[in-house]
Amino acid sequence: MTDTIETPKAPAKSRFAKFWDSDFAWSFRHSPVAIIASLVVVILVLAAIFAPLIAPYNPFDPATLNLMNGFTPPGTPNAFTQDTFLLGTDDQGRDVFSTILYGLRISLFVGAAAVLLAMIIGVILGLIAAYYGGWIETFIMRVADVQLTFPAILVAMLIFGIAKGVTPPEYRNEMAIYVLIIAIALSDWVQFARVVRGAALVEKNKEYVQAARLIGRGSFPIMFRHILPNVLSPVLVIATISLALAIIAEATLSFLGVGAPPTQPSLGTLIRIGQGFLFSGEWWILFFPACTLLALALSVNLLGDWLRDALNPKLR
Repeated sequence: MTDTIETPKAPAKSRFAKFWDSDFAWSFRHSPVAIIASLVVVILVLAAIFAPLIAPYNPFDPATLNLMNGFTPPGTPNAFTQDTFLLGTDDQGRDVFSTILYGLRISLFVGAAAVLLAMIIGVILGLIAAYYGGWIETFIMRVADVQLTFPAILVAMLIFGIAKGVTPPEYRNEMAIYVLIIAIALSDWVQFARVVRGAALVEKNKEYVQAARLIGRGSFPIMFRHILPNVLSPVLVIATISLALAIIAEATLSFLGVGAPPTQPSLGTLIRIGQGFLFSGEWWILFFPACTLLALALSVNLLGDWLRDALNPKLR
C-alpha cells in the first residue's frame, strides 16, 4: 500500500489581495497621472472637510475680521497690525487661505450633489426609455435632444432664475445653494440618460432578463436589480468627468453673480471678488482661488479619463 502525498493548498487570498492583483489596481499603480491626480483630489477634499480645524481664521465671522488687515500681500507683515497671512488678505481683511478652504467646501458640495442628482434622474429615465420603448422612449429622448441644443450653462441659468424667482425673498439666500444644485443637475442629466439607454437596450435582450420575465419578476425589479448593475461602469466614468464640469459650472454661475450667495461664497464667488482687484495690484485675491479651482477640476478630469480607460475591456 503506497502512501499518497497531498499537496498543500494555497491559502485563500483576501479581498484586498484580490483587488490589488486585479487589472484595475494594476492600471492605477502604473499610471503616474492617475496617482498624482488622486492625491491632489484627496488632499483638497480632506482640506475642505477639515476646514474648521485647518483654517487659522473663520473668514465669514464678522467678529474675527479687522479691516486694517485689508490688502495684505502674501507672507508680508501688515503695515498697521503687523499680522502676517500665508496667502494674503482681501479687501475686507479676510485671510485668503481660510476663504479658499471654506469656498472649497461649497464648490465640492454643490458639484457632488448636482452630479448625484443628475445621475439619479438620468439613470432612471434611461432605464425606463430602454425597457418600455415606444412613445415613452420617444418622448424622453426627444426632450433630451432638445435640451442638448442649448448650452448647459444657459439651461442652468434659466432654471436658477426661475427657481429663485418663485422662492420667497426672505429664503433666497438660504435656498440659493440647493437651487444651484437643482439647476446644474437638471442641465446635466441628459448624458446619463443617453448612455444608460444605449447600454440597457443591449442588456434587456439577454437571456438573464428573459429568464427573470419568465419567473414573473416585475419591470422595476428587472430594471434596477438585473439591468442596472450591468450598465454602471460607463455611468461611473461619466459621473467622475461630470464632477469636474459641475464644479466649473458652479464657479461660472457664481462668477456671473447668479450662484452661491456672498454669505456662502464658493471658489467662483472668490474669483469674482478677486477679479475686481486684479488690475489694481492685489493679484493674490484672484490668483490663489483660481489656482485651487484649476487644480481641482483638472485632477478630477484626469482621474475620469484614466477611469474610462481602466474600465474599457478593449484596452486591458
